Amino acid sequence: MAKYVLSIDQGTTSTRAIVFYHDGQVVSSGQMEHRQIFPHAGWVEHDPAEIWANTREVIGLALSRAELTRHDIAGVGITNQRETTIVWEKDTGRPVYNAIVWQDTRTQDIIDAVAAAHGPDRFRERTGLPLATYFSASKIAWILRNVDGARERAEAGQLLFGTVDTWLLWNLTGGIDGGVHATDVTNASRTLLVDISSMTWDTELLDEFDIPVSMLPEIRSSSEVYGVISGSSLLREVPVAGILGDQQAATFGQAAFDAGDSKNTYGTGNFLIVNTGTTLVHSTHGLLTTPAYQLGDGPIHYALEGSIAVTGSLIQWLRDNLGIIESAADVEALASSVDDCGGAYFVPAFSGLFAPHWRPDARGVLVGLTRYVTKAHIARAALEATAFQTREVVDAAAEDTGTSLSELRVDGGMTANSLLMQFQADITGIPVVTPKVVETTALGAAYSAGLATGVWSGLDELKSKWQEGSRFEPSISEAECRERMHWWAKAVAKSLNWVD
Repeated sequence: MAKYVLSIDQGTTSTRAIVFYHDGQVVSSGQMEHRQIFPHAGWVEHDPAEIWANTREVIGLALSRAELTRHDIAGVGITNQRETTIVWEKDTGRPVYNAIVWQDTRTQDIIDAVAAAHGPDRFRERTGLPLATYFSASKIAWILRNVDGARERAEAGQLLFGTVDTWLLWNLTGGIDGGVHATDVTNASRTLLVDISSMTWDTELLDEFDIPVSMLPEIRSSSEVYGVISGSSLLREVPVAGILGDQQAATFGQAAFDAGDSKNTYGTGNFLIVNTGTTLVHSTHGLLTTPAYQLGDGPIHYALEGSIAVTGSLIQWLRDNLGIIESAADVEALASSVDDCGGAYFVPAFSGLFAPHWRPDARGVLVGLTRYVTKAHIARAALEATAFQTREVVDAAAEDTGTSLSELRVDGGMTANSLLMQFQADITGIPVVTPKVVETTALGAAYSAGLATGVWSGLDELKSKWQEGSRFEPSISEAECRERMHWWAKAVAKSLNWVD
């Protein structure tokens, strides 16, 4: 039996294919970035055709670098940027508009109209989510309202909707020639169109956003054979057997399978997930309730999630917009050249504040500036902003579950920054632990596909593969921590009520 699994990790800034061996170690990979399209302030788009082309390219790169063929691959797992919305023509496969990215805020007027009579928590108990531009529903509604002919074609059953996992699955399995139109529970739950207790499309929500049900994919588990890859693909006849939204995939890759297990991913944004088992816990402290995974016909496992919009992308902003660093990796050295932030605090509310505040009226602020502050202090304040925001969602999770985390398992690109990881441990007051295999998002998708195709026997085997990489212990006093959080709270207050 083949002992390799290939993961497609389609993220906000790039697409990767990673081959894993049976022991859970990375064998090879391929990666390509795609364009970030900003037509107007607050608008963020991607080209779906570019993402699909890049996906095919990185699969070839990963296979060639490992000197493997399709006969060596037991299954393919997909993990993806969630909420990002694609609408395409069923008969041609052509997108009717660019993908509207999860960060995009153009649909605030649609959200305001739906929330007007009952507030942003109108459907929270049913969906686990507040009414926000973050999720897919208002993005679909915007496309149907603003793209010529889209409404009529959708009502005639000619258009399909999907998050990026669905777009890739449909294309991999044949596209216009019988492509599978499906998604998994973790991605479906992020549309704001699903009753998460039954995991079915909700007719009231579809009516509220005026979305035809014919556009929507079938909702399936996170680990099963959805179909086989077709056409001239290098992976033809290989089953696609796992789908997990990126944050749930990272949780799965961290072997956080049970109630109380958690992880925090540092990427474009930050995302804390705390597993609540098969119990659906409704947050009263600004977190989201979301499925963590479902294996085949087994029960859905749920989680609380603290979603933070801007962390890694703030470092990109320092590079691309301000030019104070040449590469993202340079930020650690620059920030380490000073002992502290010099009294500067940076609240990166570029698209409002996500968890635990949910304030679309907020905008980014840099406060506490004096002539003493240099670009090094600003770099340090940007890193510290990531840790402060994480502390807020860690506290919210403790309030919702009644249990404090004993350690914080972390993953994602920013975990290579030791200065940030140490400050994260300091400001949360708990150890911060990185895994030995850092590609946890892709690994989680591989695990879900490998479970469905017999590469791995079950969750106990996967738990045994997790190994600790680095550990950072808290090193400041509780009093100093409280003082820093006090100043952070003051900075957050300055960011609010900016947008009328």
